[in-house]
Amino acid sequence: MIHIQDVTHTFSIGKKGKEKRVPVLKNVSIDINKGEIVSIVGKSGSGKSTLLHVLAGFMKPESGSIKVLNQETAKLSESEHAEFRLNNFGFIFQNFQLMPGLTAFENIELPLKLKGVPKSERRVNVEALIQKVGLSAVADHYPNELSGGQQQRVSIARALVSNPPIILADEPTGSLDSETENEILILIQSLNKSLGITFVIITHDDEVANIAHRKYRLHDGALVNGGALHVV
Repeated sequence: MIHIQDVTHTFSIGKKGKEKRVPVLKNVSIDINKGEIVSIVGKSGSGKSTLLHVLAGFMKPESGSIKVLNQETAKLSESEHAEFRLNNFGFIFQNFQLMPGLTAFENIELPLKLKGVPKSERRVNVEALIQKVGLSAVADHYPNELSGGQQQRVSIARALVSNPPIILADEPTGSLDSETENEILILIQSLNKSLGITFVIITHDDEVANIAHRKYRLHDGALVNGGALHVV
């Protein structure tokens, strides 16, 4: 489903004309199969967030190949990549990134609005997901009226509502206490099993990473293991 081959990326730091090139990703190669949970783990500065941004198409790699669903995404234009993201990726963020002026229902509904889905169809889809992630009692609440765990459940439902084949999760439990973190991880595993969605999880936490079927570790921009398959 995802094939990342020899991806390299560098950042420039310093004043113009005196820039220093700092390697962030060094010949990274990763394969991700349909229906897997894959974790990419590493300390702050290891390159894992840059890898996620490159995979999502928010930035282009300096070199290497990225194929998602047999599409060479690194060659897409900005507008083409925006459409590709909308149709094929859902996103879960550490800080939830919910719209404060929208209810839980409306936040979940938003991707469907962007895709022009009719209102009646949106309602059916959103109501089904709200029930699946356990938010029926707070569907009309605004983000500031929700707990951190409830906000992340809204974020997860929003990522799923367009039925994307791939969910990219950036530190999905980083803002949560340990009990709520465990609830969210169980939910991710349940959704993976019941819906067959592929999850790519970026994290610094080995406990979070260990829910994955396959775990890759980044250190200073390079892979230090090969993502061995293991049973969770």
